[in-house]
Amino acid sequence: MESTTKSSAINNGLYLGAILALITVLIYAVNLDLFTEWWLGIILFIIVVAYGVVSAIKSRTILGGFISFKQAFTSYFITIAIGTLISTVVGIAIFTFIDPEAATYLNEQILLVTKQTMERFGMPQEAMQAALDEAAKKDNFSLGMQGQGFVFRLAFYAVIGLIVALIVKKTNDKEA
Repeated sequence: MESTTKSSAINNGLYLGAILALITVLIYAVNLDLFTEWWLGIILFIIVVAYGVVSAIKSRTILGGFISFKQAFTSYFITIAIGTLISTVVGIAIFTFIDPEAATYLNEQILLVTKQTMERFGMPQEAMQAALDEAAKKDNFSLGMQGQGFVFRLAFYAVIGLIVALIVKKTNDKEA
């Protein structure tokens, strides 16, 4: 992969990371409860994938309109990896070092939302209590859990990236 496409992907990743970090900081400053909303995850997912797609398409343009599957995926993945890494580091800084009380509050809110969801689906009381007891043992904002979350998000976005690369790739059949 040429250095210009790599630098483009890196720059896109830095922009993505800045946007995700800004969203995290704004939500932290304005209303912590927004972190428990399902629609926030969907919005963040759309932003991340859109940046990856834009990065792959931009790399295709840089390469003169033709890009291999590997080049498209690499461009997408570099962007996603850098952006989500920056976002994860900001989350770790806020919830592990700056304001661990916010993490405690959010863990409690997540348990409440989980309980409400289970009740809505009519889960039996004994099973619900067992699930809540197990969930209460986890600190969703610990260093390990945030690192694990980063790895799982990266793997999930990589699968999406394979599909994106299949769509974005364009080979020059005349040169073959």
